[in-house]
Amino acid sequence: MLLKIILTMVAFAANSLLCRLALKGLHMDAISFSSLRLLSGAVALFLLLQLPGIRKKPEFNLLNAMLLALYVFAFSLAYLSLTTAAGALLLFGTVQVVMTVWGLAHGERLTWLKSLGMLMAMGGLALLLLPGAGHPSGGAALLMMISGFAWAMYCITGKKVQNAAAATAGNFILAVPLALLVLAVSGMHIQADAFGVALAVTSGALMSGAAYLLWYALLPHLSPTTASTLQLSVPCLAALGGLLFMGEAIDGRMLLAIVITLTGIGLVIAADYQRRTRK
Repeated sequence: MLLKIILTMVAFAANSLLCRLALKGLHMDAISFSSLRLLSGAVALFLLLQLPGIRKKPEFNLLNAMLLALYVFAFSLAYLSLTTAAGALLLFGTVQVVMTVWGLAHGERLTWLKSLGMLMAMGGLALLLLPGAGHPSGGAALLMMISGFAWAMYCITGKKVQNAAAATAGNFILAVPLALLVLAVSGMHIQADAFGVALAVTSGALMSGAAYLLWYALLPHLSPTTASTLQLSVPCLAALGGLLFMGEAIDGRMLLAIVITLTGIGLVIAADYQRRTRK
């Protein structure tokens, strides 16, 4: 299970890097990138369901498809005007708040170890991002918070899914008409080069489609507070990815923040393990 969590979080971080690379490098516009991301994810997941060992029909849920589309489009549009730090802080801060409140409102109880882990993870994330977050524009900040809310609700509804592959495929397939509608209503001319298309397809088919399938398979085994805290690792992984693949600098403060955040997440995982072993 731990390996699946790590792979999923790495894929989430890769999505941020791919989106940044496409939009900031002017390889593709935000609306086209989001639309192709959803389309390529839908195609990949549909083909997956046709494999002999799976053979499932997509399970369609309009609410989940709308949440997925809202998350993807708001995420890309917000990053046109936000720094990476400000965007990550707003996105994952919103996810943390929404999923924690939801979990507590539905009877989840926090142990001292889990509470300590959550505080450490959030504190590490703040140390990582706040000094470079700047002062984002109100519209862009609102878009990223909407994206975070949509993703949090998508994760919450995912806990009730019976078959992760069928549900994720259905969500992506049903999101495609919504994406085409947004593309048509926006009236934007598609701006893309071959590299931008490759980035969007990779983001959609692998880092979104496959990773969200894996995440949906994990969600029934995670409490809302644990699922939200795990995702605080994504900005840390994105920072490391920026260092490795984009030549971005990493300093002592950033390294300390990453250690604190990942230690906090480790405490949350340990708290969940203790709870399961006591049952």
